[in-house]
Amino acid sequence: MLEMRQVSKVYRTAMVETHALRSLDLHVREGEFVAVTGPSGSGKTTFLNIAGLLETFDSGDYLLDGENVRGLSDDARSRLRNRKIGFIFQGFNLIPDLNLFDNVDVPLRYRGLPAAERRQRIEKALSQVGLASRMHHYPSELSGGQQQRVAIARALAGEPRLLLADEPTGNLDSQMARGVMELLEQINAEGTTIVMVTHDPELAARAQRNVHIVDGVATDLSLEPAQGRLHRAAVA
Repeated sequence: MLEMRQVSKVYRTAMVETHALRSLDLHVREGEFVAVTGPSGSGKTTFLNIAGLLETFDSGDYLLDGENVRGLSDDARSRLRNRKIGFIFQGFNLIPDLNLFDNVDVPLRYRGLPAAERRQRIEKALSQVGLASRMHHYPSELSGGQQQRVAIARALAGEPRLLLADEPTGNLDSQMARGVMELLEQINAEGTTIVMVTHDPELAARAQRNVHIVDGVATDLSLEPAQGRLHRAAVA
């Protein structure tokens, strides 16, 4: 589903080179739920941006659903991203002046889908996250956990093969975080591949695999001895 081979990314200024990813190797199989952990500045965000086709990379190969994206034009990356990838961000990114229905509708309009198909997808996605009865409410009328559910519905309405979540519970209290995590587990059980960046070792432990990134290098903790896994989880 997602395979990175020796992917490197360097940010350059006039004075400094910053190696964000260093020959990173990572393979996420279709239907997996993978948590990505690591300290701040380790390369997690760069990895997620490259995985989501929001950034290019300097060397290596990235295969998304079997297609090598290296060298694709901006338009080609955009089309592939819109067809295959959904995003969930820490900050919800809802438009306050639009109700829930219209918030979920925005990316579907961008894709040029017919109105009847958009409505069907929106109602299905809001039902999946338990908010069908509130589709005409506005974000300010919802709790933080409900707003994150709307953000998840917005991603689901695009029917993505791959769902990328960047600290999806970072702005939520523990009870709301558990609810969002349970929803993500349900979505994964229905067949959607999920890659989730998190600082929370408890949430990471609930994923099927935990990949730890430090200094731009990825280590699959499921392949390490138990003692090493516990140590890395403690510092994640």
